[in-house]
Amino acid sequence: MLANHFPRRCLTSLAAALPLLVLGLVQPSLAQQPTSIIQQPYLLDTGLLSRSISFENPTGAPGNGGKAVSELGVGRKGAPCRMIKPGETVQLCDIKGPGTIRHLWVTTEGQPTNLRSLVIRGAWDGQDHLSIECPVGDFFGFAHGKVMPYQSAVHSVSPAAGMNLWLPMPFVTRAKFSLTNEGTAAVPLFYQLTYTLGDKLPADVGRLHVLFRRENPTTEKKDFELLPQRKNKGRFVGSVIGVRNLHPAQWWGEGEFKAYLDGDRQFPTIAGTGSEDYVGHAWGVQEAPYLYNGCSLNRDNYVSMYRWHLPDVIAWQKEARITIQQLAHDGRHLKEAPDDWSCATFWYEPTPSAPLPPLPDVKARTANIWGETKPAK
Repeated sequence: MLANHFPRRCLTSLAAALPLLVLGLVQPSLAQQPTSIIQQPYLLDTGLLSRSISFENPTGAPGNGGKAVSELGVGRKGAPCRMIKPGETVQLCDIKGPGTIRHLWVTTEGQPTNLRSLVIRGAWDGQDHLSIECPVGDFFGFAHGKVMPYQSAVHSVSPAAGMNLWLPMPFVTRAKFSLTNEGTAAVPLFYQLTYTLGDKLPADVGRLHVLFRRENPTTEKKDFELLPQRKNKGRFVGSVIGVRNLHPAQWWGEGEFKAYLDGDRQFPTIAGTGSEDYVGHAWGVQEAPYLYNGCSLNRDNYVSMYRWHLPDVIAWQKEARITIQQLAHDGRHLKEAPDDWSCATFWYEPTPSAPLPPLPDVKARTANIWGETKPAK
């Protein structure tokens, strides 16, 4: 029946675009644009220009990489990294669009306090306030500053703190990123930011937003907000969640995930069944990372877990607020359980967008961090 109403070329185009639309890899308004460069790497005429920024090419300009001088001469590994002093801010990029940042790799000293003291910040398209503000470790997929090697759909982390972010970050006119050392010691920084120019993007394309929150401890009967109220259309990517169990005699993870969407007030549209259930585990959490869900750390009452809503989309048109409860079980009864919770939350929304909530200061971020004191037993 459908064939009687649509030309064959339209059906062919729809068939090609439909799998990408279902997976959320392209927006409906972009379905007529070139298909995914990941799913179809053999397509050569994409109209995209490849660029990359590092200390070896700080502007990403064509033919401008590797000019620094080392003891071996010009272009022989002259500027692979820099030492970042306490209080120093380094510009990672300032790019004119349209374009898409497609990969960000960073490495530095992999000590927990350092990875919570370094802060990455980003702003899109001339907006005065930030859309991204997060400690480096949490931004790259792990809580408590504790490097644990693992791979997900969003991050990959090597045993020696090679940290990768793979989410696409489109921008229309400008992308600015910086990194600030809010710690007390100078540390090395290596990085590479890879992007394309010439991307065909609508003005209201979703820009990546990332915030960091921590409550140490949480407030009894006040659910921890993974995403405070946003009043814009958007799409929730997910969170890296850190938990430090302050009540080791009881199981901390009975709290339910809740997504309040488009007018929800007292009760949410989406309600989960438990914290380990939310990250796709069962009967507790285990050190078992997967593509869209899992746990990379569960030791000595410290947990780092994550959930990515890429195939199972959580989207809204006007507003959203997303929370997770702090409930425990003592073997007989459910209990309210104020514990130490943190999150690095990722979502897309257009600009202009509202400011992020204030970032906790470095003292609040690093208090009781992994390895600072002997973990509680």
